[in-house]
Amino acid sequence: MRMTHEARLTWLALAAAALPALVAIVLIWTSGLVLRTEVTLTLLCVLGPLSFSLILRERALRTLQTLGNLVGAVREGDYTLRARKHGGGALAEVQAEIDALSRHLRGLRLGGIEAAALLDRIVVAVEVAVLAFDDQWRLKLVNPAGEQLLGKPALRLLGRSSKELGLEFVFEGEAQRAVELPKRDGNWELARSPFRLEGRPHTLVMISDVSRPRREEERAAWQKLVRVLGHEIGNSLGPIQSVATLLREGLEKPSPSAAWIEDARSGLALISRRAEALARFTAAYARLARLPPPDIGPVEVEPWMQRVAALVGGTTVHGGPSVVALGDEDQLDQLLINLVRNGVEAASETGGGVTLSWSVGRRGVEIRIDDEGPGLPPSANLFVPFFTTKPEGNGIGLILARQIAEAHGGSLTLANRRDRTGCRATVVLPMAA
Repeated sequence: MRMTHEARLTWLALAAAALPALVAIVLIWTSGLVLRTEVTLTLLCVLGPLSFSLILRERALRTLQTLGNLVGAVREGDYTLRARKHGGGALAEVQAEIDALSRHLRGLRLGGIEAAALLDRIVVAVEVAVLAFDDQWRLKLVNPAGEQLLGKPALRLLGRSSKELGLEFVFEGEAQRAVELPKRDGNWELARSPFRLEGRPHTLVMISDVSRPRREEERAAWQKLVRVLGHEIGNSLGPIQSVATLLREGLEKPSPSAAWIEDARSGLALISRRAEALARFTAAYARLARLPPPDIGPVEVEPWMQRVAALVGGTTVHGGPSVVALGDEDQLDQLLINLVRNGVEAASETGGGVTLSWSVGRRGVEIRIDDEGPGLPPSANLFVPFFTTKPEGNGIGLILARQIAEAHGGSLTLANRRDRTGCRATVVLPMAA
């Protein structure tokens, strides 16, 4: 049986005092004193070290009990107890460390309580159904949105299995996917993730109705499209209506003059031009809506650059690394031609030029089209379909170029140049291994 700490301390104190006490007893009994005196002194030599050992044991035991009570209070979550200071030394350092630990854990506990309260408010307030199941697939938590989804209050839902609730499908298939809910219309998305509570595995399930956000996005897109279409069609129909009215009024006169005939010819020519503009506009829209998926293949970047530069003109190609991009060559031609033509038209306003260059970046092949024009206009509508700042533009080039880049898994960005006046278009495309 192992000796306790206080017993070991007591025996050490007795052992330390045993030798002096034994020497004193020997001296007492060999000094020739009276028997009563010898007995009295002998008792004092025996009882003194014994009393000292017991007192030392009691002090050590009391200190350890105090420290144990402090640690126990911290373990139970009671952070109000504080150790009484005993001057300096190692004991005071231990007490100070326990007090510091208690204050630290108290701060963590308050932070955890506040975070849990905030999380409860968020879970209650969100419109997403939040459900938590234990390792037996029994419902352990549900928020008001979940109650509304399941059509029952929490008291009638908690503790029931996913099969009883008709939710066994949430544990099947991918963790995040679109789902169809029984007896529920609309578009629903499910997200499932594991977590642990009190050492046991649980599953958090979130089911959200994405019908309304999608409808709002569709409505906003249609409103933007109708606004742009109305503006473009109105710009064409206004002059056509005005000219048609003048022609009708002229035809009502008994004998049209030669001047009116000339005006009629000009008006009809205007009507023809505006009709052609509307035809180009609708053809551009149809081309944007019917862009086919890219037929991916290797595209050597330098010959591609040289070919487009020779086709458009007014462009200089700066050499770069020998690299092969992955993409649909016809669609990439269309992308680059649109961007280079935009750059050439912008540079013509200042008498500048356009430079093509490329490099290998972290995301793939980075193609840069730098022009020396006036730079980008202060507008957030550059990638809005049919928005244009050009008198003869149809507003389709940039959005078509970006759509092609993104269909290839790349990107298109526009920014004003930092080294001089002008714009830089950067296209990122995947690169062949």
